Amino acid sequence: MKPTLPTLRLYRNPVSGHCHRVELFLSLLGLPFESIDVDLAQKQHKAPDFLAMNPLGQIPVLRDGELTLADSNAILVYLEARYAPGQWLPRDPVGAARVQRWLSLAAGPLAFGPAAARVVQLFKLPTDPKDAVARAEALLGLMEVELHRTPFLVGERATLADLAHYAYVARAPEGLVSLQPYPAIRAWLARVEALPGFVPMLKSPVGLAA
Repeated sequence: MKPTLPTLRLYRNPVSGHCHRVELFLSLLGLPFESIDVDLAQKQHKAPDFLAMNPLGQIPVLRDGELTLADSNAILVYLEARYAPGQWLPRDPVGAARVQRWLSLAAGPLAFGPAAARVVQLFKLPTDPKDAVARAEALLGLMEVELHRTPFLVGERATLADLAHYAYVARAPEGLVSLQPYPAIRAWLARVEALPGFVPMLKSPVGLAA
């Protein structure tokens, strides 16, 4: 008889790519979880009860039994080590470093490139998206080169690197960043979407806050 898994609760919002990467990994691992929507427009992420879980007031937050974790990439690393050790994050020094490089890119150029350009369009922010689009195109150019060499970002199989990048790359066109110049990236997206247990990222209409 299999032991009962601790109750997993994910505090999220469906338009967030940071949340989607955690949802995607939970689904790929086949882990049951409760999804709790956080209304960003109503600033529920800044309410005292939420700040008690994450003082930065950011989603996602994962609760696993008595453990509370914030930061999507940290959550990915935790879930891999806890529920699928060695399967999505290489344990050899070189492989681990290569995945970490992409996790750093996800927290930098991805977040401030395609993710930021998308936010400008979805929420009709009075911000010039030019710099965000330029960062997005620079990152996509790097990814295109890498994905001409290997089917996934770190070799022959999917890792946390791919999960961390999928959502904001897949929805880059919502930020007016075209994927047409990047055939290797489009093929990579299809490979990620073919993984058993894959769940798609919500497609959001432009002008979400209108």
